[in-house]
Amino acid sequence: MVVLEYYMDTKLKATPTKHLLPLCIYQIGISLYGLMIFCAGIFNEKARKLRKGQADTFKSLKEKVQADKKYVWFHAASLGEFEQGRPVIEQLKKENPEINILLTFFSPSGYEIRKNYSGADVICYLPLDTRSNVKSFLNSVQITKAIFIKYEFWPNFLMALKKWDIPVYSISAIFRPEQVFFKWYGGWYKSLLKSFQHIFVQDNDSLRLLEKNGIDNAVVAGDTRFDRVSDLAKQAKDIPIVESFVKGCTKVIVAGSSWPKDEELLVRYLKSHADVKLILVPHEIHEAHIAGIIKQTGENHVRYTQAEIKDITSERCLIVDTIGLLSSIYRYGQVAYIGGGFGVGIHNTLEAAVWNLPVVFGPNYQRFREARELIAEGGGFSINNYEELETLLNRLLADNTKAAGIAGEYVKRNTGAKNLIIKTLNPQNFNV
Repeated sequence: MVVLEYYMDTKLKATPTKHLLPLCIYQIGISLYGLMIFCAGIFNEKARKLRKGQADTFKSLKEKVQADKKYVWFHAASLGEFEQGRPVIEQLKKENPEINILLTFFSPSGYEIRKNYSGADVICYLPLDTRSNVKSFLNSVQITKAIFIKYEFWPNFLMALKKWDIPVYSISAIFRPEQVFFKWYGGWYKSLLKSFQHIFVQDNDSLRLLEKNGIDNAVVAGDTRFDRVSDLAKQAKDIPIVESFVKGCTKVIVAGSSWPKDEELLVRYLKSHADVKLILVPHEIHEAHIAGIIKQTGENHVRYTQAEIKDITSERCLIVDTIGLLSSIYRYGQVAYIGGGFGVGIHNTLEAAVWNLPVVFGPNYQRFREARELIAEGGGFSINNYEELETLLNRLLADNTKAAGIAGEYVKRNTGAKNLIIKTLNPQNFNV
């Protein structure tokens, strides 16, 4: 039935024959995907939240959307993509407070954490990308512009937005040759990229790849994460407990989003260097993990949630067993260690680099452009074992001036993407 609908749609009569087959396959595939989410929800909590969230979307829109208002729609897959779109949302609202923002998420890990985000007027899940859902969605809210963040390319939404003459943009996008758009069988997917009014890409490699494939609606704007960490630094909190802990010490390592292998190396270094202090901000803060860290550190530790300001100056390891403080804590260090490099990949290096800190991490960093560029410029460093870590930390803690300046300048030089994006979006013509 879905396939027949597509062939009968008068708007698709101009669709090249070679694109009809992949288009119809997609309709079947997205319906099967919905069925898989339904079945997975029986056993998996995340799938269950996704299924329920998508089912509640139209109820949420009916309750929250004001029928006489028009909305600028931002869509993020998950929390990471939201953080990239956030500087644009907030700057847009700051300059144009009359604009209404609709924010959607695909993943529960984004929605559940940011469902009360004050920067948006309406927040809900993105419904599954079926034709009927798309039609209901666009009938539920008056959208003037749509902004998809990074990797979000939903065919039915893109085709419908184009049909309804709603301008759609992609921001902080990044493209690689192995993506489906550039495969021999990916012609239809590649054609969808022409649905965008503008594609704001992060780097020149993405722009060249698009131009090589006949996509001429792209421009290099940069990565909005630089704007985000710059904004976070300006909003940083004073943290009295941390200030007391580092008082009088000029050799402080801040380890952000650490994993067990990272902690093993850092605690070993701490025990061998009596003039050094370590602030550990683990990626996981459940009790079993914290207990494991305490076992390694021995007596010279204090937990953030149990610390008394007057009693912690003599301690050597501060274990931050709460969330939401890391971006502000980095400023209290001389060197930052970024966790995850001995696992699937490193965490956010920019939150530390913005504070003029050299960043150190394990060997699995190749997928992260900013890590590669920081290494090339001399503000970032990768280590493979304890011996390399010890040699590097000894050098950086003795004098971090050059590397620190390089790291801070790298972030500063790459900010500004949000302003270029907003200028191109031209809010004065949003017809709010």
